[in-house]
Amino acid sequence: MYIDHWRSGSARSRDTASPLLRPGVNCWRIDQSPRAATIIDGAAYFRHLEDALRQARRSIWIIGWDFDGSIRLSDDPDALPLGPLLRDCVETNPQLEIRVLVWSLALVHAPSPVMPLLFGEPWQEHRRITVKLDTQHPIYAAHHQKIVVIDDSLAFAGGIDLTGGRGDTRCHHAHEPLRAKPDGTPSEPVHDVQMAVTGQAAASLGAVARERWAIATATPVPPSAPHAADGASPWPTGLPVEFAGAGIAIARTLPRWKSRPPALESKALIQDMLMSAQRHLYIEAQYVTARYVRAALRKVLRRPDGPEIVIILNKMSEALVERIVMGENGARMIRALRRADRHGRLRIYYPVVPSEAGEVAIHIHSKLIIADDRLLRIGSANLNNRSVGLDTECDLAVEASDEAARATIASFRNRLVAEHVDATPEIVADTLAETGSLIRTIETLNQQPRGLRAFPATPGPAHFVAGTRFLDPEAPFEPGWLLRFRPYRRHPGAWRAIPSPRASRIR
Repeated sequence: MYIDHWRSGSARSRDTASPLLRPGVNCWRIDQSPRAATIIDGAAYFRHLEDALRQARRSIWIIGWDFDGSIRLSDDPDALPLGPLLRDCVETNPQLEIRVLVWSLALVHAPSPVMPLLFGEPWQEHRRITVKLDTQHPIYAAHHQKIVVIDDSLAFAGGIDLTGGRGDTRCHHAHEPLRAKPDGTPSEPVHDVQMAVTGQAAASLGAVARERWAIATATPVPPSAPHAADGASPWPTGLPVEFAGAGIAIARTLPRWKSRPPALESKALIQDMLMSAQRHLYIEAQYVTARYVRAALRKVLRRPDGPEIVIILNKMSEALVERIVMGENGARMIRALRRADRHGRLRIYYPVVPSEAGEVAIHIHSKLIIADDRLLRIGSANLNNRSVGLDTECDLAVEASDEAARATIASFRNRLVAEHVDATPEIVADTLAETGSLIRTIETLNQQPRGLRAFPATPGPAHFVAGTRFLDPEAPFEPGWLLRFRPYRRHPGAWRAIPSPRASRIR
């Protein structure tokens, strides 16, 4: 089935009685998770992860864009750094094996120290700990998954890397010691989300980890044992179970690489979620620059009966190339969406916290979409072009099947909004019930020094930056790649890809 199936199937995707998550179409598979929970911000994730790592008995898989063994997962200054913590885990449990796979170009692009990744550290000198750099990816591609799997029974996936500057609390203070890098360098406030799952959903994420390991190292590793019954599986102490027995969809982006076909499920999932929303579409994104996202949101905004759309967006890109391409394309995307907002249903914000100098923007690193109170997606795939089919991504999604699940998804959204406007989730829920509008709820409560700021309306072009096809490509560079690109008809300065039939199908 072609990935752009929503053009002919939008009526079905808008039918709230029909399941939207479909294995082989917009996800790889859907597996049951006896226990599942969302986790907001890095400090909470790190705390729960340390608890879970100490419960591991057979295997720990860490698959990431970056990894820094010197960070601490706890706010206890006497706590072991992550690397020595892993060493302590294998020494305590004689059957435990730990494998860590890190994107090779993290040495250049990521915040972790270079020398430990290149030459190793003392904590790695154990026969049951293996750390590898992933070099098996297309030119300019990133291995971008953020997965931890424990005993094939508990898994975490989302947007949070195990590296410096990510351990922030929900307070996002301008100067937070937990967020400091190992050398004491201060780091900007950062907001992110992660998800924990158990059961067969965790075992399937273990299969994703093993597949990536086999590709990167040419060393297949069989499952250590069937996943444990839920009663015996690890689970972080103090992490409330939000979804009991839910179906967890796993969606991937895997680029075409050598003889391996691509998997493009994340793109299909995001498209379908955007098009399916009826009342509220809530998005948190590091970037909103993807061609397909622009097309979908413009369609939704032009519908007379469409949903409100709230986008919490990162204010500033980091590196020079990101500022040139992601930053400028983000500004142009905002202009394009505002021009399509015929009915006044769009708001785009960035969050801030007060500081001595006035206020500081919070870095939004989450990759989250909530459609109404029916669909929730947490993952690693950004809303940019390279997450379509160049980088390696992994997303999780839940579709509510009953009122309890709907209430859980709504409660999670309310917690996120409450954090951004410095309110309580209960006040957000009450205001939303009173106004019936997510936008009016935010505007009513957004009165504190900490809050959301609207992106300023600036004049300028709305088409993509020339060169986007090279700096934010949708697919790997390969023979004949240039011939599959031509200018947009409406915007001569921008470019669109003409995918080959092979590249437009999912696995």
